[in-house]
Amino acid sequence: MIFKNITRPNRFTRQSELVPEDRLESISCSVLGVGAIGRQVAIQLAALGARKIQLVDFDTVDLTNVTTQGYLVDDIGQAKVLATSEAIHRLDRSIQVTTVQDRYRAKLDIGEAVFCCVDSIAARAAIWRSARSRCQFWADGRMLGEVIRILALSRTGEPNRYEETLFPQAEAQQGSCTSRSTIYTASIAAGVMLHQFTRWLRDIPVDFDTTLNLLAGEWTVT
Repeated sequence: MIFKNITRPNRFTRQSELVPEDRLESISCSVLGVGAIGRQVAIQLAALGARKIQLVDFDTVDLTNVTTQGYLVDDIGQAKVLATSEAIHRLDRSIQVTTVQDRYRAKLDIGEAVFCCVDSIAARAAIWRSARSRCQFWADGRMLGEVIRILALSRTGEPNRYEETLFPQAEAQQGSCTSRSTIYTASIAAGVMLHQFTRWLRDIPVDFDTTLNLLAGEWTVT
């Protein structure tokens, strides 16, 4: 009998030249807030090949989240971290998912890569104060209507420059960051955050500040 050399299928083949699989496998990723942007970040991380994903959020799924955040009708009433964990495991059962159904706490152990997807400046500032010295990559996703802003930093980045974006909550526009949102805007924001993450994985300098105004057709990188 002649045996053919059968190569085991690899779902990462098409991205192998863009995403260093070995480095990605060794990184722990924390997604803080799994609402509009955060849920998309978590699922894209899973599809990309992240092996360890931590999800942190205190909220539960409601009907409007089906429209704007990609949750399913069957998820309504369930904790967002549990519903997102189930979605990740439907994609890949081998991914290690840790869920924290609570607000972020300063003493919480976090991964080397942190994706801050909360919906207020005050929360971002509090998280940043405790996380900045403990993570190697930081991405902050902000969204209002069809305007997206992504701030990204590596350990060698400019923390003082980031802190300048944490203006007092009283100066913020009324309503939470995602009070006006769509699923497509959230997906684009998550994609830009993951792009900066893969730049960091490849030792390419990350773009500190990326702003997209979808309605105006403007893309600004500084």
